[in-house]
Amino acid sequence: MREMVVSKDTLNEMMYRATVRAACIIPRDCRQAVEKGERLEETEVSRGPLSFFLEACDAGEKGRTLCPDTGWQIYWIKMGENVRIENGVSSIQDAAEQAVAKATGEGYLRPHLVHPLTMRNPLNNVGVHAPIVHIQFDPAIDYIEIVSVCKGGGGELFGGIQRNLSEADGRKGIVKFVLDCFVHTSYSGKTCPPGIIGIGIGGTTATSAQLALEAACLRTIGNRHPDKDIAELEDDLLAQFNQLGIGPMGMGGKTSALDVHIEYALTHFAGISVSFNTFCCVIRRATARLDSLGHIEYGDAPSWNYR
Repeated sequence: MREMVVSKDTLNEMMYRATVRAACIIPRDCRQAVEKGERLEETEVSRGPLSFFLEACDAGEKGRTLCPDTGWQIYWIKMGENVRIENGVSSIQDAAEQAVAKATGEGYLRPHLVHPLTMRNPLNNVGVHAPIVHIQFDPAIDYIEIVSVCKGGGGELFGGIQRNLSEADGRKGIVKFVLDCFVHTSYSGKTCPPGIIGIGIGGTTATSAQLALEAACLRTIGNRHPDKDIAELEDDLLAQFNQLGIGPMGMGGKTSALDVHIEYALTHFAGISVSFNTFCCVIRRATARLDSLGHIEYGDAPSWNYR
């Protein structure tokens, strides 16, 4: 594959537009799942949050943010080995910071990221480890794709839990832990259900936490893991979640979760690290892909390779 050069201006444009789209335009798979949930609910109380959410989707397409809690800005960058970034790969972080600062200044992102001790607010969501950028090289592709995610505080602060289980706990122990997490994080609408539940199993504690985050944020609703045992567990947990009666915003109903995505890594035989992560019902992700012909395509279904 011939070398593909991405100019500074093109990179900045892709970063910025993906950031704004993530904050304002709901992914198609999410909207379809919420519409399905609205049809399933039998009471006005349970349908109400979903109807309100769909109204917010319409407003988002007119340039308004889907939710004021735009949270942390996270980027996943995937590129072929033939891709060369003007000013080097390290300039991707600079482009991300510029995109976040610009989008914040224009009101698409709320300036709410602060110093954890002093609460000092930089007013632009840019600082130490903010925004977060992950980069992956893939020799099989000849393009660069940017995935932008707004990870809200509800889904992250209330919806992220990790535990190291005994090897003897096995599948039953994993299911019990995940069900406990779901009940604990969903009642009173803390994580703004229904959302996507991401679960990471195996690896180190850091590995399982990252897998859970990626499973929640980057896989589209309805997507199933290629491992048959994992896929069966995804379906089983989704059914159990929706039988709990927690419902939209914890107000009761049939739609407590939109989907369950699980990713795994080899684990040590002495134990199993399990992480739980939630992407709230305002699923904000967008993609920008630049191909070898110089065409930029914007969308909402990432092609990130988790495995």
